[in-house]
Amino acid sequence: MLDKEARHRHNAPSPHRPRLANGAPMVGSAARVSGFPGDVMPKMKTKRCAAKRFSFTGTGKVRRSKAGLNHMMQEKSRKRLRRLRKNDTVDKALQKRVKIMLPYG
Repeated sequence: MLDKEARHRHNAPSPHRPRLANGAPMVGSAARVSGFPGDVMPKMKTKRCAAKRFSFTGTGKVRRSKAGLNHMMQEKSRKRLRRLRKNDTVDKALQKRVKIMLPYG
């Protein structure tokens, strides 16, 4: 069985939590500024590779550019190159995945 001191050690003030001069724990904005884990929910990170490839329309659809404009363009017709310059929308089946990668999009 644990000794009395070991059983009550979890009630001791944590050295990792921010405290005021009188020993009271910081609460509210003062604790959030401290940057200690567990104070607020962390920010979600944007996948930078997705941010460079996709954008959102005003109605919430996901836009992407078409492939095929990087090399060997002399073999493609002018009509085809004009068509490839325009943006396209991502298929509905993949939009959910893209929106997960871009939480603030």
